[in-house]
Amino acid sequence: MNSSTASVAPATRLRLTVRGRRVVASIAALPVVAAVGFAVISGGGALASGDAGAPVGTFETVTVMSGDSLWAIAEQVAPQADPRDVVDAIIRLNALGSGQLDAGQTLAIPAEYAAS
Repeated sequence: MNSSTASVAPATRLRLTVRGRRVVASIAALPVVAAVGFAVISGGGALASGDAGAPVGTFETVTVMSGDSLWAIAEQVAPQADPRDVVDAIIRLNALGSGQLDAGQTLAIPAEYAAS
């Protein structure tokens, strides 16, 4: 038997019944449903939670002036500390999505850095 006479299986198209399409759609939607369920159960994020926030006395506030950056504020409020640590603490405490600041904005400074 040579290769020119070998029989080739006919190519078939995958056919799904209505029930099969529903099963495939359900399986594809499962990760989305799980993610939404997890988000609802966990309560969203820190901003959407029912927490009252940081306790009084654990932070002080500063007002952002024109041209201020998080780095400059960190060096000003805690000159002896590593500015990277101070910037990170300010970002976490204020739940900042980015380092973008606006003049007049009030920032909470962790008391451990503000007291120094």
